[in-house]
Amino acid sequence: MLYMIVEDFKGDPAAVYRRFRDQGRLAPEGLRYVSSWVTKDLQRCFQIMECEDTTLLQQWMDRWRDLVDFEVVPVISSSEASAAIAPRL
Repeated sequence: MLYMIVEDFKGDPAAVYRRFRDQGRLAPEGLRYVSSWVTKDLQRCFQIMECEDTTLLQQWMDRWRDLVDFEVVPVISSSEASAAIAPRL
């Protein structure tokens, strides 16, 4: 399952980048990073993560909650959405 993770950095984003530099993504085994985009002001990150077990997502977010507020949105690809809606067209 794919998840769009919206991250709002608390305070100075340098703290997030410092931890990432020093400790890496801190993702548990089985949680896969796909891609990400960051706003120009460096305060928000939009990240795609993939896993089958949502507890892995929770474990990962718990490691960052002191620096980041999270919104999690389950997503599907555009082609999957087209296939799902096709019978209703």
